[in-house]
Amino acid sequence: MLAADHRDCTNPLWPCAMTGAVACLAGLEDLAVVVHGSSGCYFYPASLIGREIHGTFLLEREVIFGTEPRLREVIEELRGRYGTIAVVNTCVPAIMGEDLQSMLDDHDVLVVDSPGFIGDFERGYRRALARTEPAVDPSFCGVNIDGVTLADPFHHGNALEARRLLGLTGASVGTTFCLDRYAAVHRAALFTVGTNPDLASGVGEWCGSLLGLDTVIETFETLASVCTGVDARPVFREVARAEQRIEKACSKYLRRFDPPRTAIFSEFAYAAFAAETLERYLDVEIACIGSRNEVRDSGFPAEQVTDFTRIRDMLLAAEPDLILGSSYERTVLPGAAFVGLTPPVRGRVLLRSRPLAGVEGTLWLMDEVLNACMDRRRRGSRAADGDR
Repeated sequence: MLAADHRDCTNPLWPCAMTGAVACLAGLEDLAVVVHGSSGCYFYPASLIGREIHGTFLLEREVIFGTEPRLREVIEELRGRYGTIAVVNTCVPAIMGEDLQSMLDDHDVLVVDSPGFIGDFERGYRRALARTEPAVDPSFCGVNIDGVTLADPFHHGNALEARRLLGLTGASVGTTFCLDRYAAVHRAALFTVGTNPDLASGVGEWCGSLLGLDTVIETFETLASVCTGVDARPVFREVARAEQRIEKACSKYLRRFDPPRTAIFSEFAYAAFAAETLERYLDVEIACIGSRNEVRDSGFPAEQVTDFTRIRDMLLAAEPDLILGSSYERTVLPGAAFVGLTPPVRGRVLLRSRPLAGVEGTLWLMDEVLNACMDRRRRGSRAADGDR
């Protein structure tokens, strides 16, 4: 790969810029997304986001003689079925140096040059979103929801929870980036709250994140001060009730068991939120954090890691009682309690919308952690009984 970063674009622990661009655009209705590349470039994001996308499925002859005829063929097949067509460029056409924009000057097509080698998922997501040219409607004193991507297993639950909380305060919901109509991108509201700060869009005035109960309070305090008609008191009451329930459940657990030594592997914003929440309510020791993307200051032992060998070494050195992460981390220490925080999570049917953001998101996290730790204790007791 001709790039400074030589990691595999289809590494499931490091989704690349191309996948980020596709995930961003595919969340917008009435927009056809065409992955201009090989079948591998198509099938990886298609399997991750669970939404219909299209591909040019380039073969050797297109690489040798040029990809324009194949790309035009696919665009003609889609014309009339969608309001807008977006083409996401991948590594091979980019390395070939083809100028897709010039090739498609006679077509009304959105070209996103986001080959995998330019960087990580977040960079591709932002590049695609910028290419849609989002715009704020100054007359709309509502609130956008930010940080939603189809590649996130919590995306639908996060969007629903954000809309629920905004509804409690009387706030008008603006555009959801990116789980909305394509036209809504160009009529965004004045203010924005985020469900995942790693994917902040920069559209509208940022009012805060919804990850964590304290952060929810701070965000709605800000909203109430800038957005006319917003009454944050119902949200504050929900937060207070949630904290009482969490503290009661954790206190009961800690009367019987020691706090679990914990390792977390996820995107950084989610990992930091989980670490702060578990330390606060369950007094856990955070043994290590392996972030899939860039690490920021958090006060916890964290490093960016996407290499299987390094992940294994970190887990074996940490010897955690509890792992938050993906199926890959689970396979290293199958005896530890486990909570799925990032894809892939295999061996489970996941049909309902589960939030990680908002009040319900914190409750979900603590539910999962406490139940996983108690299940591990029960398994250990049964195994000890069997040995006697």
